[in-house]
Amino acid sequence: MDATDRKILAILQADSSLPVAEIAARVNLSQTPCWRRIQRLEEAGVIQRRVALVDPDRIGLGLTVFVEIETGDHSAEWLERFAAAVEAMPEVMEVYRMAGDVDYLLRIAVANMAAYDLFYRRLVALLPLKNVTSRFAMERVKFTTAYPLDEAEKG
Repeated sequence: MDATDRKILAILQADSSLPVAEIAARVNLSQTPCWRRIQRLEEAGVIQRRVALVDPDRIGLGLTVFVEIETGDHSAEWLERFAAAVEAMPEVMEVYRMAGDVDYLLRIAVANMAAYDLFYRRLVALLPLKNVTSRFAMERVKFTTAYPLDEAEKG
């Protein structure tokens, strides 16, 4: 991936709805080579998909909860069951397997505390968990989906 690819990615991360002609003009390419680069980035899995970012407050899902999970079972079977369970729960936006005191970190989007309580009850009923800690976001100070491509180039 060269500097032009990184410029294309930066543009697409900011607004993936731009026409190829606009992207090409911004990176000083003609449309066809620019389109080919985008296609190559998609085929290589660098661009995974193009989506619309939705404001959670405007769709009634304004409560963000970070759920820390500790488990006593670290078997492949448990992880497979856990992964399938959280995959099937639409409130779960992200899941990370962690290093340190917490085994898994989930980001949950729900309408309110009652909705989170229902989610929590379903979660703990699915499979054995050692500890579940919930942390409620009061304010989103920063949010981005754009990766810092300049920093990646330095590394």
